[in-house]
Amino acid sequence: MSKGDELRIEQHRLVELWQQALPNHIPETSRASVQADEADPETLRITIHTAGHQMYSLDFKVEYMDRREINVTFIDVEKGGRTVDERNDIIQQLVQDCIRHLHECAQTLHVVTNA
Repeated sequence: MSKGDELRIEQHRLVELWQQALPNHIPETSRASVQADEADPETLRITIHTAGHQMYSLDFKVEYMDRREINVTFIDVEKGGRTVDERNDIIQQLVQDCIRHLHECAQTLHVVTNA
């Protein structure tokens, strides 16, 4: 990351902004938790909890590559507190939907992160 492209916002503020904005980008029946990654000040740990009969919890790592671009890494998925095989089509679709929601959220925060 070049000096001019560095993220210029403190991690705790970034967590607050994501906590406020992310609910607007996920389904109403889902909820999300956003935490700072203790090892990297430009990375967040996000869990999206789906509602309904599925009751999946999907964990992601969201890393700011620069002040405009994020890299989203899927970590794992649990159902009812148990790790499940993420290779089935339903979970793969959920993962892709969540990644899209995370990118959409990052887009809305560009006004702050790109300042």
